[in-house]
Amino acid sequence: MTDTGPEAVGIGVAQFAPTADAASNRATIAELARRGADRGAAVVLFPEYSSFFTDPFDASFAENAEDLDGPFVRQLTALAGDLGVHLVAGMAERAEGDRVRNTVVAVDGTGIVARYRKQHLYDAFGQRESDWIEPGELTAPETFKAGGLSFGLMTCYDLRFPEVGRMLADAGADVALVPAEWVRGPLKEMHWTTLLSARAIENTMYVAAADHPPTLGVGRSVVVDPQGVTVAAIGTGTDVVVGWADRDAIDNVRRVNPALELRRYRVAPR
Repeated sequence: MTDTGPEAVGIGVAQFAPTADAASNRATIAELARRGADRGAAVVLFPEYSSFFTDPFDASFAENAEDLDGPFVRQLTALAGDLGVHLVAGMAERAEGDRVRNTVVAVDGTGIVARYRKQHLYDAFGQRESDWIEPGELTAPETFKAGGLSFGLMTCYDLRFPEVGRMLADAGADVALVPAEWVRGPLKEMHWTTLLSARAIENTMYVAAADHPPTLGVGRSVVVDPQGVTVAAIGTGTDVVVGWADRDAIDNVRRVNPALELRRYRVAPR
């Protein structure tokens, strides 16, 4: 968790358990965002479904979904402006019909600078996210800049599809930000840590992930460096921790291991 150089960028991963109380979620986000900024973060990442969450999913998701100019995004924007940071969080976005969009928004004090709608829905391990959530379109990645680094977005189950990370690398991302609600289960903690490191190693980029804590999520929110080494981590509590991303570290790894240049395949939508 040590600053690696004068140009390092602080990335905060904020771990908490969103509930069906939207006002309480926003209050927790404000508290953790301030804590992250005080600890040096230029970007603070929050979990999937930070605006509203209930388990199991039900019709209340559609009832509580918001537009991208609704109260959740407005507060994030105001908070980002007040703290002078970028804030990134998952939300339930209003859509047509009975389903909602599982959307990540990245904001600064001016408003949304990037967004991502989850492309791979969690129809696995006995779950059916697609019953309630509309899949995102296969669009080009949106990225944003902070502290001289480029940040891209993916969500939770997307980690199991290496093409998503590779698309971010092709778009010039130095850091992949991953809001998640990684459901606990047999071997799921191992899958979580392994996949985060794999996405970092294969793309020679930083990966930062913010999860829900137990009992539903696995916790273990982390910042992983381009060699797959965890440089900051939270266990199972509610907190924010800051890891540092360094341009020189990325360049050094890519000089020694130019895997992105040596590959012979490209990623194409299916």
